[in-house]
This record gives sequence, structure tokens and C-alpha cells, in this order.
Amino acid sequence: MFGKGEFLLRTFTELRGMPVVDVDDGLIAGFVSDVCFDANGSFIGLLINEKGIFRKGSIVPAETICTIGKDGIMVNGRSSLKSMSEFREAYFLQSHRRIQYKAVYSTEGEKLGLLADVYFSEQVGTIVAYELTDGFFADMMEGKRMIDPPGSLTISKDAIVMDFIH
Repeated sequence: MFGKGEFLLRTFTELRGMPVVDVDDGLIAGFVSDVCFDANGSFIGLLINEKGIFRKGSIVPAETICTIGKDGIMVNGRSSLKSMSEFREAYFLQSHRRIQYKAVYSTEGEKLGLLADVYFSEQVGTIVAYELTDGFFADMMEGKRMIDPPGSLTISKDAIVMDFIH
């Protein structure tokens, strides 16, 4: 965790496995397993593994997230959970239509690196930065890079394109 201005930032990797708790009744809806994006790179929700042996994953829509706290994610009502079938066109960081380690290019044609992780603001629950890697050895020598969100972002099966406002 580290701060950026007034916000405390956390990577998705830090959120993985956290309980998702319903503020209405205090029950755990499930545990975070992935993060969900639309084709424009907007954060649209969290994939959770629900409790129970025959339960499939569900999506916690971004608008139902109250707080991303130190030890749990608080949501408004388990009834707001959505089925995976409603998110067929969505992209996920680590599963399904995976974008982790996908090549990231600027609109000027520069390869910026590979998408490694995303940073969330605990207070806002939105993606506020992207973590890029150039591979294991480069990370060991130089470290991963954090870049601010672009003006626009496009995700496809082949690459991620970021348009930075000049």
C-alpha cells in the first residue's frame, strides 16, 4: 500500500481473497477472485467465489461497492450480485478473457510494457493507476512502473491501447 495524494492505493493482488461483506446483514457474500473491466478499460466490478460447494462465481457491480477497506470489501446487499452470463463481453485481469500480461501500447505506437496489475483507491473504489512490467529480469533490475490512467483506453483480444491526453 502507498499513498497518492489523499488516496491510499492498493493493487488488485492485495484485494484477491478478501471477503465481500454485505453491510445490510453482515454476511459474507464471497471472496474476491478477479477484477472485471469493459472494453474501454472501465472498472465494472469484482468477481467473487461465493460460499458453498456448488456455487458459481458472481460479479459485484462497481456501483454497489461501499468501501474497499483494509480487511474486507463492503457492499450494499447480496441481492445486487450479478451472474457471470451478464458479463460475457467483459475482460478480467486474471481469468476468463484475461488481460494480465497483455501488451500495452500508446496511441503513438510506443510499446509501454505488459499490464501486470491495477491500483484501486480505497476511498473511491476505482482504478487510479496501472502497473506495467517489462518482464521478470527487467523488474528485478529496474522495478515495475506505475502509470496514471490514460484519457481513454481500449482493450481487445490482441492488445491494450492507451491514449494519453496531451
